[in-house]
Amino acid sequence: MNEAEMTVPYLFRCPITLDLFKDPVTLSTGQTYDRSSIEKWLAAGNLTCPVTMQKLHDPTMVPNHTLRHLIDHWLQMGHQFDHEDLAIVDSVAAIKHSLESHDTAFETKLNMLETIRVLSQESSSRSCLIHLGFLPFLLELVFGRTQKEAMISSEEYAKFVEQALFCVLKLLPFCELESLNILLQESKLESVLFLLKHGSSLVKMNLCQLIETTSASSETNQLCSMLGKKRELLHEIVQLVHQNCEASDAGIKALWTLLSSSKLNQETLITEGVVDGLISYISSSERRQSNKSLAVPFAMDILEKLLALDSAREALLRNPNGITTLVKKVFRVSNHEESENAVGSLMTVCYGSFQAREEAIADGVLTQLLLLLQSQCSGRTKTKARMLLKLLRSKWIQDPSHMSN
Repeated sequence: MNEAEMTVPYLFRCPITLDLFKDPVTLSTGQTYDRSSIEKWLAAGNLTCPVTMQKLHDPTMVPNHTLRHLIDHWLQMGHQFDHEDLAIVDSVAAIKHSLESHDTAFETKLNMLETIRVLSQESSSRSCLIHLGFLPFLLELVFGRTQKEAMISSEEYAKFVEQALFCVLKLLPFCELESLNILLQESKLESVLFLLKHGSSLVKMNLCQLIETTSASSETNQLCSMLGKKRELLHEIVQLVHQNCEASDAGIKALWTLLSSSKLNQETLITEGVVDGLISYISSSERRQSNKSLAVPFAMDILEKLLALDSAREALLRNPNGITTLVKKVFRVSNHEESENAVGSLMTVCYGSFQAREEAIADGVLTQLLLLLQSQCSGRTKTKARMLLKLLRSKWIQDPSHMSN
């Protein structure tokens, strides 16, 4: 019996009693305990998770069938396990234990995160990470630190966050997204805002990808809605869009996802200057055509949707490059979706503005539209192009010299 106890993998032991799991259940924090042990803990009046010490807002226990099956398989084999699998289980459990420890050197933790990063890309190792609750664990590591702690070791902290967020994004597609609801906590949201404001470009890009993910599941609807209405968060993402960098791509995609899921405060976004940011980003796209992650189609779609609002149309007309940028996107040989968005945006703006019609014609929109009608674009795009031509006809007839544009 003693020999058998010595060979029980760390993963198979309840964190409370250190005994072999009999009925493993997982809490909302992602930690797994033996049912009888955690029930006694809660019955004693404890309202926290024994390992993470997080307050349990939801005491629901979910049976961990995968872990139970793994233990049963191990028992049926007479406490034998594939040596490689057992090594992975024990090493991952040991890494988690070390990352949790305040005695572990920061440099060591960075090396461990690099190991987790590698393991998260391999199926069997990734499964082990998920069963050990690494997603909520990593989220707590990233967003659980106070701003003061982060500023004490800003350079090391930035590297730590970059590594941890990368691991989070690798695990997310294979996990329940409910773990992201940790960001509903005020202190965690403050950490998100702090990192968006002071983090590296890579950290900001990863955070935008994380925000984008919140609209992918009904489990995170409340979180998605809260993020889309948070003025400080929208301000930081708009500032990111203005920078015209790789992180801007992620920021635009995050905004597009929030807007598509109707979780975005559009008026706040416009007030924060998103129209100017989008125009600047779109107009500079020609210099970045080699970037495969370019988010111009998303930027064009956001702009067209926002132009349904008076404030957005006014902001576009105030921008000296607004109409010109849209006209240049009307005839796009390589991207008909951009053409459709550009024509739709111009139609919306020109409908109620003589100034917009005049600027568009001066910028050569008529020639662009005629070229578009002769192209292989969709029937819907051609219909929009004809409608815009009809709208511009009055100005066209008044001044035939525009025909030469």
